[in-house]
Order: sequence, then structure tokens, then C-alpha cells
Amino acid sequence: MARILLIAISVLCTLTGFYIFFAPHQFYDNTPGLRTMGPFSMHFIRDVALVFFATGCTTMWGTMRRMRPVALAGFLWPALHAAFHVQLWAARNFVLADVAKSDLVAVILPATMAVIAAARLSGASHSSANSSESV
Repeated sequence: MARILLIAISVLCTLTGFYIFFAPHQFYDNTPGLRTMGPFSMHFIRDVALVFFATGCTTMWGTMRRMRPVALAGFLWPALHAAFHVQLWAARNFVLADVAKSDLVAVILPATMAVIAAARLSGASHSSANSSESV
């Protein structure tokens, strides 16, 4: 179950990265609360797109190879990003307004689920992974 969840979230992150990179204005216009964070910046938005792409690819690689540390590392940025959004939400006294709902569904829950799933990822033991590399 953890693998299926991680694969789904990895694909979602990778596709989100492509969407943000190739449709940055649509992303900026359609993401709730983004305009309140500052003006449109092509450079910053494309940086975020690349982070989403790297997250998806790294997590997918770790998941497919059953390498828990890689899968966890792949979701380091989304976990920190989610923690930041929780902090923003706390500053608003956890009021469940539209932006908070969007953050909860699109940022906080996926990151939390991915980290839990990556922590539960089972796979080959460390020694068997090393033995196949040394052959």
C-alpha cells in the first residue's frame, strides 16, 4: 500500500512540476492564495516547478528501488513546505478558510501521507543492495 501511495504522489508531483514549468501564469492565477504571497516571478515559479519535478523523480526512484532513505529524501522539501504552511495556518488561528482548505488538501496532507508511506516502505536489506552493486 505504501508503494502504491508513493507512486501516485510521485507522479502527481512530477506532473505538477511540468504544469508549473510550462504554464506558470496559469499556475499563479489558479493557485488559491498565491497572489497574496507576492507578485508573479517567472524565475521563482520555474524554480518551484523544478523542485516539484525533482521531488517526484527522486521519490519515484527510491520507491521503485525500494530504498527508504531515497524516498524519504525525495519528500524533504514537500515536508518542510507543509510545515511552513501549517505555521502560516497557525498564525491565522487555524481558521479553515478557502486558502487553508486548499493548503490542507494540496500541500499538507500529501506531504504527510508521503512521509508516512516512505517511512513504511519495505524493501531489500542494505546488505543485499550492496552485494548486487559489487557484482
